[in-house]
Amino acid sequence: MPIIVLSKKIAMPIDYGVTVAGAPAGLVGFIVAALILSPESLGAVRAALANQLQRSINLLLARRSRVSASRFPPVLAIAMITGRTVVLGLDAVDAVLLVLTFGMALLTYGSGRTNILLGAVHLLLFCTYLALILER
Repeated sequence: MPIIVLSKKIAMPIDYGVTVAGAPAGLVGFIVAALILSPESLGAVRAALANQLQRSINLLLARRSRVSASRFPPVLAIAMITGRTVVLGLDAVDAVLLVLTFGMALLTYGSGRTNILLGAVHLLLFCTYLALILER
């Protein structure tokens, strides 16, 4: 709960700065998410640089699962109580990118072995995501 409150407080000045700069509105969500996820991300990068790949993956996946578990069930419960439908809000391009990312995650983490090619594809998907945010 404190993270949600802090993210709302952080989002207001970032939203103002993005609006003044004339940047795309999607950049606000990306910046707020990057700030919130930065402690675990830095820990994961340090672990990866120390050749502790398993620790790095565990840090990132644990954070992602905590975020998903704390956001989606309350939203779905409120939607069920109020009788509203929940819309993910993805257009066709974003949905394809999401499916590709899930597919790459399955290939990477499901095989039990990773290599630099799979890492490069993940990095390419992330760069594509950033390019799509900045395009709009």
